Amino acid sequence: MIQFVRGEVAQLGNDHVVLDVSGIGIRVEASTGTTGSLQVGDAHQIPTSLIVREDSWTLYGFADDADRAAFDVVQSVSGIGPKTAQGLISTLSADGLQRAVAAADEKALMQVSGIGRKGAQRIILELADKLTLPTGAAPSKAPGEPAAEQQPWRADVHSGLVSLGWSSREAGTAIDLVVTRMSSDVTEPESLSVASMMRAALLELNRS
Repeated sequence: MIQFVRGEVAQLGNDHVVLDVSGIGIRVEASTGTTGSLQVGDAHQIPTSLIVREDSWTLYGFADDADRAAFDVVQSVSGIGPKTAQGLISTLSADGLQRAVAAADEKALMQVSGIGRKGAQRIILELADKLTLPTGAAPSKAPGEPAAEQQPWRADVHSGLVSLGWSSREAGTAIDLVVTRMSSDVTEPESLSVASMMRAALLELNRS
């Protein structure tokens, strides 16, 4: 609703900045990563996201548009509110969050106050298809996870396993085992249907 606020910096706090916009002081909740480069008296524009609740209207501010967009997406995860979302962006930045989700890096997400292992797993599961890496950037691969373009069927099988409750890492490991077994049997994975690959991967998971 409010994409940005532009004005003179009137006040700076540890968790907010007040901008003087045509004589009106507008408070924007922001981390030190956003406010660190600001000085009182400077003219500045801050990308913002407005959160409307029954008892409050709160503007959250960010260092750039990418952080704001990631903040909005993160709140689609069940149990993640604006405060926790801001903590994620402040701690990791949009790029760091994207890489953590792409690599299923639970430890990186658990650096953020209020996010435990289950919360980190939920973020990875629910944001896997919603966050994309910046142009030209490559995700940190989980062990044994080949590039998707080399095995176009892999993404469908991986997504199917994750939707059944397996973690991203478990799904990747199971697919690797299936590929290894097929290689020893001189069978090309591309020759089988996604459903067949799913069944084979589930057998591997049930063996573990």
